[in-house]
Amino acid sequence: MTLEKDFHGPNLGYILELHQRYLNDPNSVDEATRKLFAQWSPNGIEPALPLSVSTLSTPGLLPLTGAMNLAQAIRSYGYLSAKLDPLGGAPAPTGDPLLTFEFHHLQKEDLLNLPAEIFNLPQAQPAENAHQAIEILLSIYCGTIGYDYGHIRIPEERTWLYQTAETGRYRPPQQTVDEKRLLERLTQIEVFELFLHRIYPGKTRFSIEGLDMLIPMLNEIIASASDEKIRAVLIGMAHRGRLNVLAHILQKPYSQILAEFSDPKGRATTWDELGWTGDVKYHMGAYRSLGQDKDVEMLVHMPPNPSHLEQIDPVVAGMARAANTKADSAGAPRYFENESLPILIHGDASFAGQGIVSETLNFSHVAGYATSGSLHIIANNQLGFTATEGESRSSLHASDLAKGFEIPVIHVNADDPFACMEAARTALAYRQKFRKDFVINLIGYRRYGHNEGDEPRFTQPVMYQKIDAHPTIRQLWADTLEKEGLITQDEAEELLQSHLKDLQEANDQLDAEKALVEPVPQPPPRGAAQKVKTAITLKRLKELNRSLLEFPKDFHLNPKLVKAVERRRMLFDKSDDGKIDWATAEELAFASILEDGTPIRLTGQDSARGTFSQRHAVFYDAETNQSHIPLQTIPQAGAAFEVLNSPLSEIGAIGFEVGYNIMAPDRLVIWEAQYGDFVNNAQGVLDEFLFSSRAKWGLTPSLVLLLPHGNEGQGPDHSSARIERFLGLAAEINVRIAYPSTSAQYFHLLRRQALLLKTDPLPMVVFTPKGLLRHPLTASSSNEMTTSNWQRVIDDADLPGKKTDVKNLILCSGRIYVDLVTSKLRKENHDNAIVRVEQLYPFPKQELEELLSEYPNLEGVIWVQEEPLNMGAWNYLRPRLRQLTEDRLPLHYVGRPESSSPAEGSSTLYRINQQSLIEQAFKLEKQAGTSSVVKERG
Repeated sequence: MTLEKDFHGPNLGYILELHQRYLNDPNSVDEATRKLFAQWSPNGIEPALPLSVSTLSTPGLLPLTGAMNLAQAIRSYGYLSAKLDPLGGAPAPTGDPLLTFEFHHLQKEDLLNLPAEIFNLPQAQPAENAHQAIEILLSIYCGTIGYDYGHIRIPEERTWLYQTAETGRYRPPQQTVDEKRLLERLTQIEVFELFLHRIYPGKTRFSIEGLDMLIPMLNEIIASASDEKIRAVLIGMAHRGRLNVLAHILQKPYSQILAEFSDPKGRATTWDELGWTGDVKYHMGAYRSLGQDKDVEMLVHMPPNPSHLEQIDPVVAGMARAANTKADSAGAPRYFENESLPILIHGDASFAGQGIVSETLNFSHVAGYATSGSLHIIANNQLGFTATEGESRSSLHASDLAKGFEIPVIHVNADDPFACMEAARTALAYRQKFRKDFVINLIGYRRYGHNEGDEPRFTQPVMYQKIDAHPTIRQLWADTLEKEGLITQDEAEELLQSHLKDLQEANDQLDAEKALVEPVPQPPPRGAAQKVKTAITLKRLKELNRSLLEFPKDFHLNPKLVKAVERRRMLFDKSDDGKIDWATAEELAFASILEDGTPIRLTGQDSARGTFSQRHAVFYDAETNQSHIPLQTIPQAGAAFEVLNSPLSEIGAIGFEVGYNIMAPDRLVIWEAQYGDFVNNAQGVLDEFLFSSRAKWGLTPSLVLLLPHGNEGQGPDHSSARIERFLGLAAEINVRIAYPSTSAQYFHLLRRQALLLKTDPLPMVVFTPKGLLRHPLTASSSNEMTTSNWQRVIDDADLPGKKTDVKNLILCSGRIYVDLVTSKLRKENHDNAIVRVEQLYPFPKQELEELLSEYPNLEGVIWVQEEPLNMGAWNYLRPRLRQLTEDRLPLHYVGRPESSSPAEGSSTLYRINQQSLIEQAFKLEKQAGTSSVVKERG
């Protein structure tokens, strides 16, 4: 045992003091310690210990212990006393006593008599004694930068972080800053805001003023990322400073930004068949390429972001994951660590306040979701809209949430350029070394209110008195350079006026109509979806099925699955061509898609096995737990397959898949809910990024949502995937919404989506079954997969009578069809035909028109659903069906009455109501008023 190896910091002083007590009186320590010291002594074994320490008397050990404890406290908690607020506010509500001499019973003279070597400072920080060493530590840890590393538990990372801080590895003079170039950049940033404020007073722009150093920090990170041969930098940007980032990081032309402020009338003429609306200027995204003259060309991309601020976080993380992943060959996707760098710019109030931030941070080490580290910068202006920090969070710092995920944090004063640059460099260096997230809490202020039309002095009068009197960072930096003799008194002003002149000239020459360029998406070829051929040959179907059932040698299949696998092996051997169930049809569809060369990513809540134990995309050896994924091993595959159980999240998980899908549009990306109801939690990201992003931003996502749906007596929270909500978001052919009733239909639906990824990409919402997954009526013959295609409407193939006898046409969708056709009333009512509307959106108008014409003696059309009147598809279909019947036929509704809850909480009540509903569908004219069923004229 050696002191150097086993003890350091406060423990070193403590063990020496303890040993001295033992020498003076062995009974003053416990028995275990006596036994240790009986065999071990520091004398002569620790040659590296300075003589002045090793020969200290017992009274002399107390200052040593106090000094070591003080140094440790400074390193761990110095950020609590750092000067982080540019406005001069207190660093913390109260100082931490751990950082004081008094707490450790120290006097200055005590430290003057101790050697500096006891603190193990790096050679770059020479000190003659412990007092000077403490002063150095205070200057490092309690200056304008606060290192918040005490929560990092991995010793290698913790040591690197503290050594980096104490060596000054990433701050001047060790890494220089071009001071005059920085002044020019800060001038450019400030002038841009000044000009917009002058020319467009009161127009919302979310000025960066007060956090100007964000732009040079991004410049530094991107330049360093290019040197690291990172191919893509993906920026998730908050509102504050967004226009400045667009102009000076993405190099969006001033003329384009000024044209957006002008809002020319020409925008009103851009409406087209896709319903282009565009978006406000501070939501827009952009991208640029740079580094063409280097070994690796880099893409810098900032996707659009709505006012639901932090929703961009998982989207960017998903984009980064896709950028890092190659999926063009069979097997599992191949992941490359250094292909992209996600940078997320957060607001201080939203970082602490919005749960989606936590969901995104949780992805950082999860298999299939990790991005090799994201850099987070909190643009901290110390206010929400009007809410103060105390009203916005329970923690001291806005960044404290990150500590729960063991992410290092640097707090930095936005008025200190050197500190800001050090923070940026340290963050990227840590990320590159450890492939983990890093947070910079950039603390500044905002020059105006939340937006430029807001009056902040109503709510923060004292704070804004300070801001009004506070010089800008450009002014402060210019003063610094003038004092250093790097510029003359007039140069800073000349630089300011020069940039103002350039902007004025750009504005004078502006033709807003011509300058405004918006990313209006091109319409797909007409009828593309209906022309796709999704059937495959029987030979191909059999070969895929055979390959999917090939297990590794000595693989021990779970005994409960053996019979099911054997039935699958004989599926195509039966003379009557056995029925293919839902899960088998899905797996065969996936296999054929992979054979076509399209990669698949399937994620969701328990998606590997399926909520209802139906899928088994992953088999586990019953003895070793070794996994086997058939879709990764079939020889026919020409692309990668990935299946993941996602973290128990909806908004974050779906946001991640939206980003992945946007970045990799050639891959079939699918997210499945455990129950369809759970998608409710993701409503914001669905509204903003999946359904309206084409109209607002020109994006063309094609994410598939699989949502188990159906009233089956499981209660209000396991029944409805909220069909009505998705139909309410559908417009201008922005989505495909389907409720298929057979496995063949599902097979064709998946294949069609994959085949349309390049020609007609659209999101797709599929309402899938729960209790009907293994029902005989949902199973299909192989013939339905080899000779047919997706059918938007399915006629009554088992009509009890003739079409000329039919008086009532019953229209339905999904699960309710099974209850209707299996009812004994079906055979008793030859004058009723049951037709399935499998595609709800886009509305299959042509197919329904043709079908109605085939029933010449109709007397009425009935829409039957099991959802309540104000839910399901009725309110969407009602005007469309009314238009089809053109007043010549009465239109009726049969279903549950209007309700605030989607389903009964009792399985008994469910069965009673469902039976009553079916009876009313077949005996519409005889129905009496009941509590469960409504008859309504269209």
